[in-house]
Amino acid sequence: MNTIDPNLTLGAVSLSVADLDHSLDYYQNQIGLHILAREAGVVSLGVGETILLHLHHQPGAQIARRMTGLYHFALLLPSRFALAQTLHHIIEMQTPMVGAADHLVSEALYLTDPDGHGIEIYRDRPRSQWYNAQGILEMDTLPLDAQGILSERKDNTPLWDGLPAETVMGHVHLHVADLKAANHFYVDVLGFNQPPLSMQIPSASFVNAGGYHHTLGMNIWAGVGAPPPTSAHARLLSFEMIFSNGDSLEHARHQLEEAHIPQEMHPDGWLVRDPSQNSIFLRTA
Repeated sequence: MNTIDPNLTLGAVSLSVADLDHSLDYYQNQIGLHILAREAGVVSLGVGETILLHLHHQPGAQIARRMTGLYHFALLLPSRFALAQTLHHIIEMQTPMVGAADHLVSEALYLTDPDGHGIEIYRDRPRSQWYNAQGILEMDTLPLDAQGILSERKDNTPLWDGLPAETVMGHVHLHVADLKAANHFYVDVLGFNQPPLSMQIPSASFVNAGGYHHTLGMNIWAGVGAPPPTSAHARLLSFEMIFSNGDSLEHARHQLEEAHIPQEMHPDGWLVRDPSQNSIFLRTA
């Protein structure tokens, strides 16, 4: 049985946006990311020295609806206090949210950027609390205890200064055209785990590396057979899978070769596409 690198993490997500200045204002002032690099038409944002997002300027790009691609990217905060700081800032800025939930394994806020790209900002509960009495990783979608989260803040709490430096890309959730084909690619070929999970449902699948609750989510909520967006749309351009060492990366590449899946060599890694044409950049840390 093929197995993915248990220490695999996710890196930067690359998106195209219609109005770069508008998007930069949103991601800096509403979300709390900082500009870390800039070149012609592309700005990279993140925390500390970690790039989490590449924004590619594509003037006039339309919001992609009922298509494959990004459902949301998920920024994982280091603590419930950090989530409280972020929620308080969102409320103060009157930033629109599209949802909030307690997933048992995590507490999450959901937003949508100006181009329709979904964003999750969340914190994890300890892993020891993820499993039920039968040892099954248990997830759900319950109302969020917003007041309980905000109570983490005290009178002497420092002012919000953006997302903390420990923030990472926790997971990526995709719209796919065919769930069976997606599971074959991510589980059978790349070797992600698909353990018993209370949220495995006919229209969505959740897979992981290293026993995380989910490194990737996949759904067909855009519609079975939904087409990929075109160059006229603001869309997911790629997301990064970061392998802990070269041997793990080469093992994944060998599995892709065995499955006759094309790979494009780039200076820092390899680009592959899943059956729904979502692009993944494979590299080492």
